[in-house]
Amino acid sequence: MNHVKALIMKFIMILVVLSIILTGIYDVEFSDTLLISVVLTVVAYVLGDLMIFRKTGDRTANTHTADHSNAADHKKRNTMATIGDIVTSFLVIWLMGQALFANTEDIIAASLISALVIGGGEWFFHKYLDKNVFPEKDGHAATGNTRH
Repeated sequence: MNHVKALIMKFIMILVVLSIILTGIYDVEFSDTLLISVVLTVVAYVLGDLMIFRKTGDRTANTHTADHSNAADHKKRNTMATIGDIVTSFLVIWLMGQALFANTEDIIAASLISALVIGGGEWFFHKYLDKNVFPEKDGHAATGNTRH
């Protein structure tokens, strides 16, 4: 259930960003923005959040340095996953834009701006994931119970 909530949050974030930038500024049809948002949400969650963010990092830290290690580990994982999300967002928006949009002359700029704004949101989204979806990465048991 935590993954479903995370996917919905990610989708809403991406849809808002792309609606403002693609539809609002670059006059892309909302149906195209919606389709790109759905595809990007799934691809970025699997690649950026499940494969990079969750799988990266050292989980063998000693208990007396666990707090410092967890903070450093989170920053490293967050940085790597955010960069991955920016690249993934740019590629998905650019490639889908090439296929879907009638006017593609501004697609690179629109893709880059969108990817950077989404990357900013992803930085904070990863903090949510650590606390609520991947508690084992935050130093808590992976029981699904998010109470501390």
